[in-house]
Amino acid sequence: MIAIYWIRLIIACLGVVFTVTSMAAPPLPSFNIDENSISVSGVSSGGYLAQQFHVAYSASVMGAAIIAAGPYRCAGTGYPWNLWRVFNRCMNAQDMTPFLGPPNVQDSIQVTRDEADLGHIDDPGNLQNDKVYLFSGTRDETVPSAVMGTLNRYYGEFVDDVNMAYVNDIAAGHGMITDDGGNARCDVTETPFINDCDYDTAGALLTHIYGNELVPPGDWDNNALLAFDQGEFSDDIRTASLNDTGYVYVPESCRNGQQCRLHVAFHGCRQHFAAIGNIFYTQAGYNEWAETNNIIVLYPQAAARGSVFFPWPNPRGCWDWWGYTGPDFYHKSGAQLAAVKAMIDRLIGR
Repeated sequence: MIAIYWIRLIIACLGVVFTVTSMAAPPLPSFNIDENSISVSGVSSGGYLAQQFHVAYSASVMGAAIIAAGPYRCAGTGYPWNLWRVFNRCMNAQDMTPFLGPPNVQDSIQVTRDEADLGHIDDPGNLQNDKVYLFSGTRDETVPSAVMGTLNRYYGEFVDDVNMAYVNDIAAGHGMITDDGGNARCDVTETPFINDCDYDTAGALLTHIYGNELVPPGDWDNNALLAFDQGEFSDDIRTASLNDTGYVYVPESCRNGQQCRLHVAFHGCRQHFAAIGNIFYTQAGYNEWAETNNIIVLYPQAAARGSVFFPWPNPRGCWDWWGYTGPDFYHKSGAQLAAVKAMIDRLIGR
């Protein structure tokens, strides 16, 4: 009888495995995308990853928007020993260490040139004509304005002044700032880290990147949100701290074959699907602009992996800007950067 019990249990478990496998999200499709209109944005750890992606793949990206993050390779290398720098120079981990920042902008500038000379990232000369939008809330104590100021100076080294925009006069807490979504108070820093500040950050950054010819936002279609399997874009999504499923918003015009732009939006820590469900990719404000302006929005999803007691600690589902996925995290070959680039390549049909 015991043997029969275990056989039935194994069969039941196999049935669960088969069910989960059969329910896996479909492959990411391809669309008619203008390859000269690819841009990125992100908030908090997603801001750091958007910044890394912009610099590493500057030959492929024409614009970037960074919300509450710092400059390229801010954390340095040598994980996990560089966590001290992460917590007290690139951000303000108030309950752990005193803030000793901001980081030295010349370090980021020099390492950018050095890594380009080594062929690990694209030539930073590609950044000169890119559109760059930066946002720092005056009530953001997690990534202080001093860190964002360093990022502003970093981009000033590579990007023409006329292409820069820096918004730092809104009393916002740490998170994605919207016109009417998320927390009712603008100055708080709390889940889901989306605050109603009567300011449309998504619209402002997309308008800065793509120009004033964008038409006003409209209603977006829930059926235009597509889930896709992220597993095929990484050799090991567990080590890369990627979720099994990612999401992409595809306006009806783009689904019908019209040529469209592509924007990649990176969530922040504790904003991945397992933490807040669909809130980031439905309330951050991108879809309203995407629908009326023929913009496909890719929402890659990180995943929480392990804890501080395990080899790859990422318990809050942050994007990697300090090296927990490997020492090449800030190179084109980095596990997360390469995976997102592969997603972009699929979308444009490469």
